[in-house]
Amino acid sequence: MGIFNKSIMHKNQKNQIKKPLVAIIGRPNVGKSTLFNRITGGESAIAHALEGVTRDRNYAPAEWEGNSFIIVDTGGFYPDSQEEIFSEVKEQALFAAQEADLIIHLLDAKEGLTPSDTDIAEMLRSSGRKVLWVANKIDGPTREDLLYDFYPIGASEILPVSASTGYMFEELMEKITGLLPEAGQGETGEQMPAIAVVGRPNVGKSTFVNSLLGKKRLVVTPVAGTTRDSIDVVCTYYGRKYLFVDTAGIRRKFLRGYPLEQFSMIRAYRSIERCDVAIVMIDATQGIVSDDQKIAGLVHSHGKGAVFVFNKWDMVPDPEETFKKLQAEFRRRLWFFGHAPMLTASGLEKMRMTKIFPLIDGVLQERSKTVPSEELEEVFLAALKDVRLPVYKGKKVRIFSLNQIGKDPPVFAVYADAPDGLQEAHFKFFERKLRERFSFSGSPLHVVGKRKR
Repeated sequence: MGIFNKSIMHKNQKNQIKKPLVAIIGRPNVGKSTLFNRITGGESAIAHALEGVTRDRNYAPAEWEGNSFIIVDTGGFYPDSQEEIFSEVKEQALFAAQEADLIIHLLDAKEGLTPSDTDIAEMLRSSGRKVLWVANKIDGPTREDLLYDFYPIGASEILPVSASTGYMFEELMEKITGLLPEAGQGETGEQMPAIAVVGRPNVGKSTFVNSLLGKKRLVVTPVAGTTRDSIDVVCTYYGRKYLFVDTAGIRRKFLRGYPLEQFSMIRAYRSIERCDVAIVMIDATQGIVSDDQKIAGLVHSHGKGAVFVFNKWDMVPDPEETFKKLQAEFRRRLWFFGHAPMLTASGLEKMRMTKIFPLIDGVLQERSKTVPSEELEEVFLAALKDVRLPVYKGKKVRIFSLNQIGKDPPVFAVYADAPDGLQEAHFKFFERKLRERFSFSGSPLHVVGKRKR
């Protein structure tokens, strides 16, 4: 008998939607970050970011007239030596050419065309990707004559813009969205939970997935992938199908010379936005580091379920003592997912590989759970005895009910006469009471305030 649970219901087809990715490429100080901030409306981090976990991002969701996409700013990587800057920009351009659906080559109109601009343009043109050449720092029509300096670059069209003042910004955005492909879906043709394996470079993601798919009890079917060098995989375990999304890791050739963890985060972002549950892989020999915390924060901010796998367990010298330390570290650094299941495994030695599937199914069930109204009312009435209601605008806030208003992930609303008077501590209090009673293991849980007169 398999581990399939017929009571699990998913709306994962929407989660397989892939948003197009737009990358901004250019020399240092041409205004990449300024344009990035204008496109995102100044939001340089993911919405609902966890403090200290998901900040300092160089990618963010963007939208223009109903068209959604991911925008990436490749700036901010500065090597120690000035001589290495152009080499670094070339590496970024290569990575963008691999990942992006559209590349914006941003030029500095005040400085004019440089040999570096020409070299980058030739490289982007030979990549086969769609490229939009944009001259920044043009503040008005009288400055558009500066565009003539860039015609030797060989572009059929060069758009003027001022990222700082917004001149010609709407025209630029219309051009961008017109060149983007429509958001697409996985081509499996049926609904199944989508699973993303994410983690830092070299934590063993590829080895884990390859070992998992090599199990005799699994039936593996490759389907069209969403990046140039990877495929999605449909995996059947005891009659239950799972779609493993975007399983390839970052290419080794992009990791030489200087760290490119930010680019691995971009790939994690793309995988997470499509999944129902993320397998967050951590190197057990190194413990939980800041990038593990950031990736877990990505999963949480997207409202996805999570299973944490401590890989390379065969290389741990003292498993019992190490597990105790990892548990304490997990509670301290990944407090926002302290309820999530943990698994120690080894992709290399194929240790405890298939134990991942019951954990995935459990998180899927928790994530899509609907709480019966009568049980929710019991929790609410018991919580009212312990909660200290604040005073807002001279009156004590009254709370009337606690209702579930969403799932995948679960969302609950506290209805009050003055919800603005409720503080974060009140929402955390109700979240804690809900978890004590209903668990929601491995799933983010949101509690919001709603007005009721």
